[in-house]
This record gives sequence, C-alpha cells and structure tokens, in this order.
Amino acid sequence: MTIMETGMSDQMTAQSGDDHQAAVRSKSKRKELRSAAAALPMGPYSQGIQVGNLVFVAGEKGIDPNTGKLVPGGISAETRQAFENIKAILAEAGATLDDAVASTVHMTDLSEFQEMNRVYAEYFHEAAPGRTTVQVAALPGGAHIEITITAVL
Repeated sequence: MTIMETGMSDQMTAQSGDDHQAAVRSKSKRKELRSAAAALPMGPYSQGIQVGNLVFVAGEKGIDPNTGKLVPGGISAETRQAFENIKAILAEAGATLDDAVASTVHMTDLSEFQEMNRVYAEYFHEAAPGRTTVQVAALPGGAHIEITITAVL
C-alpha cells in the first residue's frame, strides 16, 4: 500500500466512525408512529418512523383498521383505504399528505393503473410527491395495492 492509499484508508476509517456516531445519535431520536385509526402491521415492522423532520410510512394496504380485513370494492376502494391509513399515521407526526415528498406504489395488476391513479389524485391538493409505481406478483394478505410515503415536516 502506498502512502496515498494509506492516507485514504485512514480517512475512510475516520469517516466510517463519524457515520457510525451519526447513526447512533439519530437512532436515539427515532420515534415509532402508531395509530389506532390505521391498520395494524402484518408483520414485525412499524406503521411509521419519524427521525427529526423526516417521516417514513411503511407500505399501507387497503385494510380496514376496524376489521383487520381488506376492504371490498376492488382497487379504488383499496387505494382509498390505504390513503386513509397513511393519513392517520402521518397525523401521529403532525404531518399531512401535503408534506409527502416521495411515494412508492406496488400493484398486483398495472391494468388497474388508471383507476388507482384517479383515486391517488384525490389525495394531493398541492404538488404531488415524486412517485414510483411497479407491478409485483403478490402482496401480503391478498392486497392488490401497497403505498409507501416519505414526508418532510
């Protein structure tokens, strides 16, 4: 190893230490978001996490929080319920959908995209967040859609 390589290695080690310390500090500032007005998670994950002014909402499906079951009515109804769940979780952090900056939509059938998109558009009154939409083979609980949101307070 040359002197230059050694210097870069030491610098990278120092940076890694700084990154680790930052991660430890931010972990202590993590707040789990839980809302009784949103469906319970279907596994070992949080409905949402807040770190500072960032809010990360886990993938929400069209599950009715009162019954724990998918709402009937197809992709429109599931999309609407997913957003109602997301709104409830965001509210725990003092956020709204107007604070959303990114979303990821997983669908089991992209032929239903236009129908989902009509409902999606009802929930954003200001600039809609950046969005990625992908088709997946299946979703937990037989859901047809799952939406993840990142917001900034």
